[in-house]
Amino acid sequence: MNLLRRLRTSIRSKLLALVLLPLLLALFTLLLLSTYGGYAYYQRLLDFKVISDLAVADQYFHRIIERVGKDTAGLAESNSLVSHIVGKRGEALQAFLDRKRAELQLDFLRLVPQPRPTSEWPVLRTALKGKAATAIDIFSSEHLAALGINPLANAYLPLVPTPNAAPTDRTVEKRGMVIHTAAPVFDEGGKLLGVLEGGMLLNQNLGFVDDINALVYRPGTLLARSEGTATLFLDDVRIATNVRLFEGQRALGTRVSQSVRDKVLGEGKTWYDRAFVVKDWYISAYEPILNSRNQAVGMLYVGYLERPYRDVLVMALSAILLIFAAIGFGGIWLAWRWARSIFTPLEQMNATISAVESGDMHARTGNVESDNEIGRVARHLDMLLDLLNQRSKELEAWGNELDRKVAERTLSLQEANDKLLEAQRQLVMAEKLAAIGEITASVAHEINNPVAVIQGNLDVLRDVLGKDAQSVAGEIALINQQVNRIQLMVTKLLQFARPTEYAGYVEAVDVNQLLEDSLILVRHQFNRAQVAVVKDCATTCTASINRNELQQVMINLIVNALHAMPHGGTLTLATRTWGSRGVQIMVGDTGVGIAAANLGRIFDPFYSTKKGEGTGLGLSISYTLVARYGGTIAVSSEADKGSTFTVDLPAEAAA
Repeated sequence: MNLLRRLRTSIRSKLLALVLLPLLLALFTLLLLSTYGGYAYYQRLLDFKVISDLAVADQYFHRIIERVGKDTAGLAESNSLVSHIVGKRGEALQAFLDRKRAELQLDFLRLVPQPRPTSEWPVLRTALKGKAATAIDIFSSEHLAALGINPLANAYLPLVPTPNAAPTDRTVEKRGMVIHTAAPVFDEGGKLLGVLEGGMLLNQNLGFVDDINALVYRPGTLLARSEGTATLFLDDVRIATNVRLFEGQRALGTRVSQSVRDKVLGEGKTWYDRAFVVKDWYISAYEPILNSRNQAVGMLYVGYLERPYRDVLVMALSAILLIFAAIGFGGIWLAWRWARSIFTPLEQMNATISAVESGDMHARTGNVESDNEIGRVARHLDMLLDLLNQRSKELEAWGNELDRKVAERTLSLQEANDKLLEAQRQLVMAEKLAAIGEITASVAHEINNPVAVIQGNLDVLRDVLGKDAQSVAGEIALINQQVNRIQLMVTKLLQFARPTEYAGYVEAVDVNQLLEDSLILVRHQFNRAQVAVVKDCATTCTASINRNELQQVMINLIVNALHAMPHGGTLTLATRTWGSRGVQIMVGDTGVGIAAANLGRIFDPFYSTKKGEGTGLGLSISYTLVARYGGTIAVSSEADKGSTFTVDLPAEAAA
């Protein structure tokens, strides 16, 4: 009650309350906003990192699956395997397959001479139709034993009781998760000799998860005292992991929580959040692993220890709290000191105003001891009425000037904001390019291996056919040309990731002829849909650019247009003279179009609207190649009506 009475009657108390309450409220509000914003930003950073880590792990996982499939398909197409089969070399064939199984790092490799058309495995049915296939499949312990794999030594895992896991009557996991691949084997006459079936067992494949962990969580990517982990699950059981149950013992046979299992295996969705993994909290991400029947049969997991990051957050929030507390107490002390210097002049001014209100129009404040703003206000009180008119006009002019300056400042801030957004976009591009640079070498190696197999078998084909090779010389030359093109594309991928290390040979390119050549190279794509081609090549100018790089860009745009018209349509190829600067090439389609929300991102690396298809690098590489020579790529599109890509190329390439 005494405090309320003083607030009602004391000027000093009111001034202090007037100054301190907004300050304290502002500090409290800022503290809440800083704490909430800091925690939200911290959580977004952790989620973004674990999502990025899962994307890297997923790419590596599928690259291993592709490698197993390509190696097996390459062996199925090899002349040496066909010669063993045709020669009916039983023991020699088995020895050859055993040697190749070891070279390809597979757990089993066998020739199925007469596979059943109704085989339970989709990859075998696909191979029987003449096409290689690779997928994840779950084999029973009996099937593993039939393939020559000891299930007790390689797949048998006792289930470890795990808190929060889904209830189960099982006590052991005997099934095996296998990278299952099959490829048809044809003789020289195109007759199917059988199916080459192979696979890699992932149960207890500790080197596999250790490689994923080493790739995702390299030294320096985590805070000190944090650690990264990676795990493969068969159903909800850890079959390969580097999570430790005890010191030196991995958590094999432990199970994931029921909430994660229901989301990932039950609903087939990706899950990411903080989770209690075995014995500590981790920032975790899980995604489903699908088998050859498109069923969720397991999970891929990555995560890192949360405790060091939470310690940093607590330290940061504590520092913010201390800073705000110091500011608050300092403000209270200063306000109390200043209130004393303000009180006396205000009391004198109050007496003057009271006198004027009582009718004493000659009353004056007189001299005051204070020489601050309030003292000057007191001394100039008598002049206020005379100058009110003049001050009103000056204030109006000042307000107009303020509006002008605010508008100028707003425009300046908008320009600065645009520059900041551009800098952020370039930074994101630089980070993605850095990621591309790290994986490009391994990607190039994986591509060059099957290319080398194709090239080697092509040489063997020439030697075996001898003079008969003349009848297929054109086809052999075309294969050789496409092999060289694959090698060139690998070089271009390296060129995209490390542009300063490469320089294309610049020449004057006839864009009309180049479009004709590009159509020839993609003619096999036209057999998939009824697509009409309309050509309107009107330019007579040439573009100064590397021919192979421009052809790569055109093929990419044409193939994208064909993919956008799966049920047929019209492909339009046109060229125009680009003023006095160069040439303009347009590739248009009448396909599904591009959503307006995606138009601003289609040239970003790894961004793709084809879910489950492509790498998201095609348009990024094309954009980089064209920009290198001073050109641009633009797109206009309307949903369900089609898209048109316009490439502007200068007659003289940029330096």
